[in-house]
Amino acid sequence: MTDSKKDPVIVVMQLSGGNDYMNTVVPHSNSQYRDYRPNVNIPEDEVLHLNNDIGFHPSMAPLADMYREGNVAIIHGVGYENSPRSHFRSMDIWHTCEPETLGTEGWLGRAVRQIDPGKKNVVTAVSMGPSLFRALVAPGVPVATVENLDNYGLLTDISPEEKRDRVLDRYKRIYSPMIGSGPVMDFLGQTGLDALKGADILNIAPEQYSSTVEYGDNSISKKLRSIAQIHLADLGTRVFYCDLGSFDTHADQLATHDKLWTAASGAIRDFFDDLEEHNAADNVTMFLFSEFGRRVYDNGAGTDHGAGGVCLAIGNQVKGGEYGQYPSMKESDLDQGDLVPDLDFRGVYTTLVEDWMKLDPVPIVGGQFEKPTFI
Repeated sequence: MTDSKKDPVIVVMQLSGGNDYMNTVVPHSNSQYRDYRPNVNIPEDEVLHLNNDIGFHPSMAPLADMYREGNVAIIHGVGYENSPRSHFRSMDIWHTCEPETLGTEGWLGRAVRQIDPGKKNVVTAVSMGPSLFRALVAPGVPVATVENLDNYGLLTDISPEEKRDRVLDRYKRIYSPMIGSGPVMDFLGQTGLDALKGADILNIAPEQYSSTVEYGDNSISKKLRSIAQIHLADLGTRVFYCDLGSFDTHADQLATHDKLWTAASGAIRDFFDDLEEHNAADNVTMFLFSEFGRRVYDNGAGTDHGAGGVCLAIGNQVKGGEYGQYPSMKESDLDQGDLVPDLDFRGVYTTLVEDWMKLDPVPIVGGQFEKPTFI
């Protein structure tokens, strides 16, 4: 379990675009794999064998090492019934836990509300990117949205703290007519104030940071380095969110997939090495997901939108190994050419919410679901 003095922290990495399950966790012992994929397959001698049946993509060597160390859980066949195979709708379902209707709140937004119901800390959740991910959106829940931590903050040159408070108060008075003109503007006005406060708080993270770990020069490495900086600044942030993409590999899949997983695997290893160097890794679990997998058959140069996918959980407190079963690849068991998921994604969320974050999962995921025991 986590250190009793340190609250559990989750880092979610969204693999946007539909990551190819079968070329990420390669079913190398199954002869049907190469029958279905004569052009878009991983050669047997390049697969990073994890056991007699599966292996990682060759660009995932850092994650293969972490798997062998017991710190990576592979969660097979994750999804939901009747996948629409639409990026927008599928991601919306993952973000809101609402497969049947259009959701209004993000699952992590609801989690943050449980963690900090009084909104005492406006940086309980941090979204790394140019816009706020819907998984974090919930009325009354502040989220700091950061595109570049080094340049983040509108009040960073204003000191002392009393002067910053006066600026915030002036901002509130200037916009008070607008803020008070309706619930939407009231929400936006408060969000603006929370964003200003969050910027002020997070600005100290780079200043306090020192590390011997050299991250790669790519977007996901920069995001994870910023997350490490904030985590190590001990600002009380409990939820981090970032993304990498695009995994929408209809064409040129072999080169694109290799580039993306090279960046992701190296960045994840650097991130955890960084936290280990600072004795700050034990209360952090990372979770990777994508909105859907891809078709079993290749299209000659890539793969098209599918259904069943794979999730990864990474961290010192993760019980490494495989969870669930690799979906059947028999043609008679496929659904319109797709692997059929047999583990509801809300069950995976339940493990993260209940067993890791120590929160009540039912109002967050919208019910009770069978959960894999990777925590």
